[in-house]
Amino acid sequence: MQWITRPGWPGNLLAMLAGALTTLALAPFDIWPLAIVSLVILYLGLRELSPRQALGRGWCYGFGLFGAGTSWIYVSIHTYGGASVLLAGLLMLGFIAAIAWFFALPTWMWARWIRRNDAPLTDALAFAGVWLAQEAFRGWFLTGFPWLYSGYSQLDGPLSGLAPIGGMWLISFTLALTAALLCNLPRLRANASMLGAGALLLVAPWVLGLSMKTYEWTSPAGPALSVAAIQGNVEQSMKWDPAQLNAQLALYRDMTFTSKRADLIIWPETAIPILKESAEGYLSMLGKFAADRNSALITGVPIRQHGSHGESRYYNGITVVGEGDGTYLKQKLVPFGEYVPLQDLLRGLITFFNLPMSDFARGPSDQALLQAKGYQIAPYICYEVVYPEFAAGLAAQSELLLTVSNDTWFGTSIGPLQHLQMAKMRALEAGRWMIRATNNGVSGLINPFGKMTVTIPQFQKGVLYGEVVPMQDLTPYLRWRSWPLTILSIVLVGWAIVARRRNR
Repeated sequence: MQWITRPGWPGNLLAMLAGALTTLALAPFDIWPLAIVSLVILYLGLRELSPRQALGRGWCYGFGLFGAGTSWIYVSIHTYGGASVLLAGLLMLGFIAAIAWFFALPTWMWARWIRRNDAPLTDALAFAGVWLAQEAFRGWFLTGFPWLYSGYSQLDGPLSGLAPIGGMWLISFTLALTAALLCNLPRLRANASMLGAGALLLVAPWVLGLSMKTYEWTSPAGPALSVAAIQGNVEQSMKWDPAQLNAQLALYRDMTFTSKRADLIIWPETAIPILKESAEGYLSMLGKFAADRNSALITGVPIRQHGSHGESRYYNGITVVGEGDGTYLKQKLVPFGEYVPLQDLLRGLITFFNLPMSDFARGPSDQALLQAKGYQIAPYICYEVVYPEFAAGLAAQSELLLTVSNDTWFGTSIGPLQHLQMAKMRALEAGRWMIRATNNGVSGLINPFGKMTVTIPQFQKGVLYGEVVPMQDLTPYLRWRSWPLTILSIVLVGWAIVARRRNR
């Protein structure tokens, strides 16, 4: 206990280990109670520290979290980015060290202005508000890195019923509040009314989460649609090789021609690895095939558009042929994977900064959804599905959700399974079916409760068959997003700051 609360490297090392515990609470390990243990250690570790000491403690927590949880970045840089083992390791450590500041600054602010050791109930509520603010800021600043949020640990846990009410954000808030209240129960025992209030705040969210796990917030908008999702399992080393282009186009064509008839035929991200304008004949042929079957075929394909001054801009896109219509241009781009920050300085330094697809433009924010078989489909290309608020904005306009991806960049690491977990959470938050089509897995159909109904395992070639149901109505989260919880958090943190100043 003393190691946790005292300043110095023993406590900082324990904080680093606590951050790493969160990774075990998430996919593919899914030991969800560890998310609470992790937050308990962090909260207790900040109780007696000065602001400067809290800064270091928070940084160590963040370093442990991202060091353990984003190890897949090394695979991308070394295996597919062409960096040496040493350089890939240094780049990964640099990234982890930088992003750990997302925890260092909030913990410094906590110790400097917010912490209320003399008011345990206020302190616990404010801690939950600060934790939520940290996660929200991390998902927004410099386009955001919304990965490893603690709320994802509850996808199969007791709090999953809160996701349609307040999204993953409400679950994260509840986990932080639970951890702080558990730590403060001994202090609350001195005041019966405070103990009762604390016990209520501790128990009520868990009871609500459990009771709402099977509640149906949405209803069918029409009959079920059959789906055939193609998983080509194309090696990343072959993906952008011009010599392999014809083989890839033939692979998806032949797998589609020999598949069972389905209302929706889905190909993964950049299944067509050439510009759409160069594949018009190919797409026309596939569109006729789909139309003859009364099907819509949706595929990922790079798209070039010309600006008003004749300049060319390239986009990561999705398009529909056959019994549907629409083209979508990706809005949330992966740093270094799809665009290079400070590219005038970085391009050419190492192969990693010249990866294929690393010069895409950001699609406009006012795009129409895809349409297929008479329904509105919210499209998410790869990384976009990890943004809760962005995903909710599209989902609220749709009857179905679709995410296409190519997680081959991450090899056999835990990255693709973390990505899948976040896609499941989006379906649960929206109360809608999601189709997930990937190059090498995991492809599958996700029901409105965030459960996979049918899958194709990783690293296998095949066609996934199943049914999805278009859904109507809005969950509370789609209707209100995170605004109620954001306002509550601001009030709680502000209240703690004002009360602390009055008590000086």
